[in-house]
Amino acid sequence: MSRVGKQPIPIPSGVTVTLGEGAPGDGGSDGTPCTVKGPKGELSHTAHPDVRVTMDGDAVIVTRPSDAPEHRALHGLTRALLANMVTGVTDGFRKTLEIVGTGYRAQLQGKSLVLNVGFSHQVEMEPLDGAEFEVETPTLIHVSGIDKQVVGQQAALVRAVRPPEPYKGKGIRYQDEVVRRKAGKARIGVIG
Repeated sequence: MSRVGKQPIPIPSGVTVTLGEGAPGDGGSDGTPCTVKGPKGELSHTAHPDVRVTMDGDAVIVTRPSDAPEHRALHGLTRALLANMVTGVTDGFRKTLEIVGTGYRAQLQGKSLVLNVGFSHQVEMEPLDGAEFEVETPTLIHVSGIDKQVVGQQAALVRAVRPPEPYKGKGIRYQDEVVRRKAGKARIGVIG
C-alpha cells in the first residue's frame, strides 16, 4: 500500500490546478497533463497513463488501477511530483551550500556564479533554466527556484566543482551535510 499516494493534495488559495484529458488505464495514451499555476510561476507534468489524477473540490486525488508493484510505485511517485509542484509555485524551493577552505569564495557576475576554489582558474557557472543563484556571504551560496528537480540538480552541479575532501573537509558542501573525516598518516617516532 502506498501511504503517500493515498493522501489528497490540498490546493492552497491563489493556486489553480488544470487537468487535461487523458484516458487512464489503457496504457497507450500519453497520460493526464497537469498544470499548476501559482504566485511564483507555472509548472506542468504529464502523469503516467496507468495512474488516474482527478479533482475533488479543493484537492487533487491520485488513484491506481491495481496493486501491482509498478502501479504502487507510480502511485506514490505521481502524488509526490504533483505535491512538489504545488509547493514550488506557492513557496518555492531553496538549497544552501557552504564553501570551506582558505581563500575559497564565490561571487555573482550578473546571473552567473564565479567560484574560486583552489584551481589555477576561476570556475564560472550559468544557472539552469528555472534556477537562480544568491550569494549571501563569500562562503554561502543559495540556489532557489520553483522546480524541486532543477534546484537539486543545480546545487549538485555546484557541489561537484569541488566536493568536500575527507582529510581537512575543504570544498563545497550542502549546509546540513556531514562530511566523514579520515585520520591522516600516523606518525611513528624512531627510537634511536
